Amino acid sequence: MQKTDIRPIDCLHFIDGKFVPSLDGKTFDNINPATEERLGTVAEGGVDEIDLAVKAAKRALDGPWKKMPANDRIAVLRKVGDLILERKEELAALESLDTGKPIWLSESIDIPRAAYNFHFFSDYIRTMTTEATQMDDIALNYAIRRPVGVVGLINPWNLPLLLLTWKLAPALAAGNTIVMKPAELTPMTATVLTEICRDAGVPDGVINLVHGFGPNSAGAALSEHPDINAISFTGETTTGKVIMATAAKTLKRLSYELGGKNPNIIFADSNLDEVIETTMKSSFINQGEVCLCGSRIYVERSAYEPFLEKFIAKTKELVVGDPFEPKTKVGALISEEHFERVTSYIHLALEEGGTIVHGGKRPEGLETGYYLEPTIITGLDRKCRVVNEEIFGPVVTVIPFDTEEEVLDQVNDTHYGLSASVWTNDLRRAHRVAGQIEAGIVWVNTWFLRDLRTPFGGMKQSGIGREGGVHSFEFYSELTNVCIKL
Repeated sequence: MQKTDIRPIDCLHFIDGKFVPSLDGKTFDNINPATEERLGTVAEGGVDEIDLAVKAAKRALDGPWKKMPANDRIAVLRKVGDLILERKEELAALESLDTGKPIWLSESIDIPRAAYNFHFFSDYIRTMTTEATQMDDIALNYAIRRPVGVVGLINPWNLPLLLLTWKLAPALAAGNTIVMKPAELTPMTATVLTEICRDAGVPDGVINLVHGFGPNSAGAALSEHPDINAISFTGETTTGKVIMATAAKTLKRLSYELGGKNPNIIFADSNLDEVIETTMKSSFINQGEVCLCGSRIYVERSAYEPFLEKFIAKTKELVVGDPFEPKTKVGALISEEHFERVTSYIHLALEEGGTIVHGGKRPEGLETGYYLEPTIITGLDRKCRVVNEEIFGPVVTVIPFDTEEEVLDQVNDTHYGLSASVWTNDLRRAHRVAGQIEAGIVWVNTWFLRDLRTPFGGMKQSGIGREGGVHSFEFYSELTNVCIKL
């Protein structure tokens, strides 16, 4: 899609089947991170708008959605996916405008995966079963599944539509009603999604959306509301802790996918060209603004120099620039505040004794927009903040190691435990190392290869619970055991 075809939208709340402004008329500006220009206005919601949305969702909980036959609900969910694909170019353009990511990335991953989330979960519920247990000839037990209720979905800004649909599709498939709070920095595709859901036949009140901020705004109001039965949150760990403290007052069910400081472990027996090709993606795709990015790269010492030489050479080939230029591989960071945060870690790396072997500054000729060169740092040890803290940008550290025991000790020395990649052609080593990494997802000789039936989530401060396949339904539904005495 060309720039001339792009029409940014002003974003209103979507409550009980209608687009509405805030009750007090408050709005805030939506800024394009690639140009720093204003894209439009966004309605700013708070306690009152959240309350209206929750009431609409609660009314709808016992309405047509609950009574709709399973085949009809499946058809509606599949139609949502179909309509997302029909509007792929429009949604991809809006996503790249909001996030600063390259348009090819939005078109090839974000939007198709958003559609597939609906297609996958619409298919999955056809095969959903529960359990039955016979107690000799005394009794028969069987479980029935029902919606958990009104669910709050709080979404991040890095993969806005992809991650929102990853939550929304199973929540709807399980029969829940929804109040969504998208990230304030990326409101446009969430707004269009509500229109798509309405056009697909989702009844009024089943899906509601309130724009706004976190503390003292829509996010806090959603977390605190007594009629919200569950919250699914993807975002930063500190925010997750705040939501947990707030939700504890009403014992809401919580599902968290939080931060990560993911290791990429490269053994000398691996195929170095294959390693480099995938490491370029796991380091710098989406400007490094992916919770699964491998930002801690550990290389066996005998392969360290060859790896580093090739890695730097390939990184130099990456084009940083306009998200709508086909040759662009790295776009703009999400905001000025985030740009300043990421660059502060580069300055900190120098203070901690590190060496910037590539990048570390704004690219020449890109004075406007929040652009940063992909950055590779060496010379830091395990105790440095740059090695331990999530940066969430195109910044990686490369550290040599000598033994399995040494690298595993370093890899697990973190508060995070989301994902990891292991590169080796030794089958026994692959299983041995993967089984000792404290992370929810371990990839061997690959990265970001996802089967949506498998459990997705993190350990430690990287999350609570799992999503994907039956694991999503375990969160978005309640089980009742029925015991029949025979």
